[in-house]
Amino acid sequence: MELKQLYREIVNEHNLHPEYKRELPGANAVLNGVNPSCGDDITLQMKVKDGVVEEAAFTGSGCAISQASADMMCALVEGRTAAEAQRLGDIFMRMIRGEASPEEIEELDEAAALQDISHMPARVKCAVLGWRTMQAILSETNT
Repeated sequence: MELKQLYREIVNEHNLHPEYKRELPGANAVLNGVNPSCGDDITLQMKVKDGVVEEAAFTGSGCAISQASADMMCALVEGRTAAEAQRLGDIFMRMIRGEASPEEIEELDEAAALQDISHMPARVKCAVLGWRTMQAILSETNT
């Protein structure tokens, strides 16, 4: 199977069957993120305790890329320290700008499937919405 086709299938799977798209009772860090250019709207909910993202989930609506990206991001940061989650967010942003190394991109696991979004400027804001929201939550949260 061609790599681009595999990436499309990963994005499609996360969009159609998101594991982390749900309410998160007991979340102590919640932030709404909006992409006004296309109407993507997510509310990221996290349980952060002792500097660790214990759980992450999101609700909202938007295009396949925004929803899949938020789902992959939740899967990647859950169980990591806030500092690790922020670092992964930084790698993701640099990947989208075409500045991340192959080794860094590998750390993003399935989120690396969004690497080619950098060639689609209209979709960049869709892909980074969840990640920007996560970085903002963790910057504001006393972990």
